[in-house]
Amino acid sequence: MPQPVSPFSMSLNRTLIAPTFHPPLEHALRHTLARRAESGGGLGALEPLAVRLGLIRNSLKPRLHDPQLLVFAADHGLAVDGLCFPGRPTTAQQVQGLLARRVPLAVFAQLHGWALTVVDSGLADLVPRQGPLLARKIAHGTRNCRVGSAMTFEQAQSAIRAGMEIAEGLPGNVVACAGHGVGSDESAMVLLALLAGLPSAELAAASAGEDPAFAEHRRRLVDSVLARHGGISDPVEALAAAGGYEIAMMVGAMLVAASRRSLVVIDGLPACAALRVAAMIASPVTDYCAFARSHTRPGLSLALRHFQATALMDLGLDSADGTGAVLAWPLLRGAAALLTEVAEGEQEVAAPRARC
Repeated sequence: MPQPVSPFSMSLNRTLIAPTFHPPLEHALRHTLARRAESGGGLGALEPLAVRLGLIRNSLKPRLHDPQLLVFAADHGLAVDGLCFPGRPTTAQQVQGLLARRVPLAVFAQLHGWALTVVDSGLADLVPRQGPLLARKIAHGTRNCRVGSAMTFEQAQSAIRAGMEIAEGLPGNVVACAGHGVGSDESAMVLLALLAGLPSAELAAASAGEDPAFAEHRRRLVDSVLARHGGISDPVEALAAAGGYEIAMMVGAMLVAASRRSLVVIDGLPACAALRVAAMIASPVTDYCAFARSHTRPGLSLALRHFQATALMDLGLDSADGTGAVLAWPLLRGAAALLTEVAEGEQEVAAPRARC
């Protein structure tokens, strides 16, 4: 007797993601850029970025519009183990700072035309609904993954579905994802260690100017979580074990954005962990990604190497995740403009027919 298919599996199966592999289109894109370089000179790394945008949009003239910045915020039970120390803002305070435009991320988003949505994925504290705050709380924070699973399997599924629903309702064809929350980086480290085999010592290594004692405490904490949940290989089970709600929602958002042939900008360690989970569900999702970085911590550098990626820009920031993504918008627009705005020569480029 056939086993029933769960609604969750059905919704994932409907999220069909086509690989961007298209040799004739890629050849035509490169030929176009080579012709432009004959008169305008080469533009270095901007040219392969333009090719990637053409392949993502399946077009010789990829046009990017209405960029969306999704900041998913949630609390983690792991934070009780010495991660929330005096002087460090709580997750609710981080969200309030974004909503009140007291942090550069919100200002830069408005300046560069990004539509900012802050998603309450699982805040422990009440934050009054205002401005770009979207309430999609699964629970008031996760449980402590050092002593048990952070979420139930059903909660992880619900959070992924919520992220899918959010992405389905977005305009535009550019989505940047970032995760905020005390304990979010540490849960991301656990997921990347479990699912990508990355060493916890390097993931949790101290950044420049960080207290080495705190970094060592973080490494021991991550190792204790791995000791409890080691051996898990299923991506959704690992997500339920480590948390958190913001990472799970990013998984769903990335899957839907890629299925719509949108560019997905990954910013920060939690977003990298979400991408690892999403790629294990549907591997072509990585074809649609570009990477930004808003800080220089060693763990993020390791995650970028895992995805064989470099950040669009590396400005030496030490800011909230998402900042690097919005600042990279002129670069992304410039790369697309190489194909859409630069005037053609006397002879048009012969290329396969492609839909926008």
